[in-house]
Amino acid sequence: MIFLMLLCCVTASAQSFTAKGVVVDSNGEPVIGAGVALKGNETVGTVTDLDGNFALSVPDGNAVLVVSFIGMETNEVPVSKSAMKVILSDDSLMLEETIVVGYGQQKKASVVGAITQTTGEVLERAAGVSSVGAALTGNLPGVVTTQSTGMPGEEDPKITIRSGSSWNGNDPLVLVDGIERPMTSVDISSVESISVLKDASATAVYGVKGANGVILVTTKRGTEGKARIDVGFNATMKAPSKLPNKMDSYDALMARNVALEHELPVTGADSWAYIRPQAFIENYRNQTTVEQMERYPNVDWQKALFKDFAMSYNANLNVSGGTKFVKYFASADYINEGDLFKVFPNNRGYESGYGYDRVNVRSNLDFNITKTTTLRMNISGSSAKRTAPTMNSSGDIWQIQQQWAGAYNIAPDVFLPVYSDGAWGYYPNISNVTNSAQNLSVGGLFETTTNRINTDFTLNQDLSFITKGLSLRGTISWDNQFVESGRGISDMYNDPQVKWIDPDTGKVTFKNPVDSYNGFDYSQPIKWTTGGGSVNNWSTMRNLYYQGQLNWARTFKKHDVGLMGLFSRQENATGSMIPLYREDWAFRATYSWNGRYHAEYNGAYNGSEKFADVNRFAFFQSGAVGWTISEEPFMKYLREKRIVEVLKVRASYGQIGDDNVGQRWLYMTQWAYGGATTMDPTLSTSIYEWYRESAIGNPNVKWETVTKMNLGIDYSMFKGLVAGSLEFFQDERTDILVSGSERSVPAFYGAAPPTANLGRVRSNGYELELRVNKQFANSLRLWGNFNMTHATNIILQKDDPQMRPNYQKDAGYAIGQYKSYIDGGFLQTWDEVIGSPAHDTNDAQRLPGDYYIVDFNGDGIVDNKDSAPYGYTGTPENTYNATIGVEYKGFSAFVQLYGVTNVTRDVNLTSFGSKLSTVYNIGEWWSPLTPNADVVVPDFNRTPSYNNGTQYLFDGSYFRVKNLEIAYTATDGWIKKIGLNSLKIYLNGNNLWLWTRMPDDRESNLSGYSGGGGAYPTVRRFNLGVKFTL
Repeated sequence: MIFLMLLCCVTASAQSFTAKGVVVDSNGEPVIGAGVALKGNETVGTVTDLDGNFALSVPDGNAVLVVSFIGMETNEVPVSKSAMKVILSDDSLMLEETIVVGYGQQKKASVVGAITQTTGEVLERAAGVSSVGAALTGNLPGVVTTQSTGMPGEEDPKITIRSGSSWNGNDPLVLVDGIERPMTSVDISSVESISVLKDASATAVYGVKGANGVILVTTKRGTEGKARIDVGFNATMKAPSKLPNKMDSYDALMARNVALEHELPVTGADSWAYIRPQAFIENYRNQTTVEQMERYPNVDWQKALFKDFAMSYNANLNVSGGTKFVKYFASADYINEGDLFKVFPNNRGYESGYGYDRVNVRSNLDFNITKTTTLRMNISGSSAKRTAPTMNSSGDIWQIQQQWAGAYNIAPDVFLPVYSDGAWGYYPNISNVTNSAQNLSVGGLFETTTNRINTDFTLNQDLSFITKGLSLRGTISWDNQFVESGRGISDMYNDPQVKWIDPDTGKVTFKNPVDSYNGFDYSQPIKWTTGGGSVNNWSTMRNLYYQGQLNWARTFKKHDVGLMGLFSRQENATGSMIPLYREDWAFRATYSWNGRYHAEYNGAYNGSEKFADVNRFAFFQSGAVGWTISEEPFMKYLREKRIVEVLKVRASYGQIGDDNVGQRWLYMTQWAYGGATTMDPTLSTSIYEWYRESAIGNPNVKWETVTKMNLGIDYSMFKGLVAGSLEFFQDERTDILVSGSERSVPAFYGAAPPTANLGRVRSNGYELELRVNKQFANSLRLWGNFNMTHATNIILQKDDPQMRPNYQKDAGYAIGQYKSYIDGGFLQTWDEVIGSPAHDTNDAQRLPGDYYIVDFNGDGIVDNKDSAPYGYTGTPENTYNATIGVEYKGFSAFVQLYGVTNVTRDVNLTSFGSKLSTVYNIGEWWSPLTPNADVVVPDFNRTPSYNNGTQYLFDGSYFRVKNLEIAYTATDGWIKKIGLNSLKIYLNGNNLWLWTRMPDDRESNLSGYSGGGGAYPTVRRFNLGVKFTL
């Protein structure tokens, strides 16, 4: 008997063994604290260590382990005597279990507001992009970004949440770790998550600043455990994206002759003088000597000005960890942005051009001072240096445009950028034709340095000794920004030698044939001066913010109750101005019963210095309810079988105030001293200076009010295979402030009228989001995120002149609605020209092939009263995004597709401007043989009125491959041997392919330059990077 018992023990011992392995996420990163339990006996289990490793004794080789971690799908794997590797994928249902909301966090199951969230990991997919705002593009429904320039350091897009509902600005409130700060103050590698609050329930606690939506940026924090070091580096090759298609010299001169011949019936002999013989035009082809190339230039200005590619670099280092007393996260991030412009030697001892360097540092500390008291301390700073030609400091838009004018509107046959003798090209016959290469190369060098220091301290005190669930939170922050400008080289007024060669005669014309001082041959002066820089007073900022917050949260059996009360005050000033003050009192009450029924009520009492005492403070409130249908008893079967895991309906309604208009103290009449009155018809003035009204106040001015309504549905089905949401929304903004310059008050009023509440706008739309996630048994994972936003607005009331035709009023149309003279096809014959409505000016200049301009008001004549709404606004009504990815045993790939529709963009590309041979290839010209052409024949020597019609209002829709990546992540084998926990190598691209009807790749004209004047080119990127963890 004893022998048999010993034999059984030996047999059992032989069958049991210790299963060992590592648990990683879909990116190969170790999962710390994952639960590993024996299926059927969950009392046998362990958790993974700091490297994701586990070891668990199992009874035999048939055992199955259940591996789980919050936010990831549970995985069941059979044991193996060899080292196991368990991959946990993100659970589309649980991924956003905790949502960052206003002044706190909530479980996603109980959230009833319109909130969407993404992670820093998602933002890092944007290939080579350093701007957090640009990385958001397409990743969140309801967030619309539009970019207009690729200038180093200025690629932050304009962000609109859903749809604009005010002409006074629609920028959302951006908070970094709860403090109002620009997104440029944080780098992508330090971002933990970004939440976007869209409806009244979600934004109400932020008071008036949340009227246009709120973006909450949460940075990473440390966790208890040994130090974890993350290092990343990438090198980005960037090239100009799409630029206007211009004809070369030969084709442009041929087209010029076609245009001149077309207009001969109305210009006659005046146009014959401009026609070029074919033998002359042939000189611009097959050139073999320097003399030919200089006398007959054929310059591709885009190739002449821009490099094939420029390089940018980014390196970052993150260190995190902690003990029971303190947890830490520290980061440093460096960005260097290269310049697309070529460097032309200027023989002056410096190189001009654009550049951007930025260093961000951050330290986030969490101290457990006592069991009930914690202190959170965030200190961050950044130092950025932007270089540009000195002329940029003037702020003269036209002058700045001349740096890239060659790519947009300099003719190819006028002059060379630089001649063989070192002289720059110029054109003496027209003063506004400049040489972009010269402007850049001898434009000096101007540095703007921006240094920012942010500090905030938050003390959390648990007050459960008073009553369970009570806590107190206090925050104080002090931010400073210092801007220095003027440091560099000033070289704007020392002209180098420039010349022009007349192609007809070969005569060389120098702008400065001799030195004006001594009469000898002209020599290039090198008289540039240096500037030591000075503080830019009106860009230097200081911001003091402090708040006190009382929280209470309790669970009574099936009842979850939460209360939050908050007081905050902000003092913000720029330069030497009197500080702006804002004070807010806010509260939030939440209730949930048994995880099924949810309710929330918010309120805010806000004050603004812009209004008189009677209107200075106002109370705004909102409410929301939700019903989690999937938690109902009748859904039990579908829920347990994971057919329908989540099905929730929610609705919100509320009002928020806004005072977003540039002026201060709108209620006060302001006085100034100086100036003199006109005394008589001869315009002689008084010898006495006087006090005068400089701004007329309006004591009745009050808050704008936004009434927001939202209906949403959240769902997750089929074991997390599909999940997403559907939102319907409507905002109605009343009492919109109309500034004096936009008031319809007669000029004889004598001054700018006061700002008044005279506007009303309604916006509405819907959002769709679908997430797909499928994990296969062979470690293959397929996933996809799809979203679409439709948002429109309409002005219901504005201070339009009553006698103005309705179609020319702002009311009845969207904010920023384009207006144009409407063309109704081509005039094919002289009979059609004569039979069409006459034009009030230059009617005799019309020809067959011109547009038939619609007499919109039907008065028989085309004049300025016939300009009517056309197309859309500059903000797209529809945005679409599809991101599709695959992961398999360390390999991963994804592609992001992004597009917009229902948007119009004004790009005024006028061929033959200033009678030069600048010809844009934007479509087929009309002729008797091509009656259904794309555009009219451009005017060279005639001046018809209204003939452009709508041809420069382009359909701004586009579809692009926004991001594409292939990557490999290694977490074991030789990686461990060299001391790394993980290594990821990736190759990705940004803006790789574009389809659009626009002539260039700018999504808007928001950079401050007109469409025809262009801007620094937007770019496409090719990026190679590596990330590893120690």
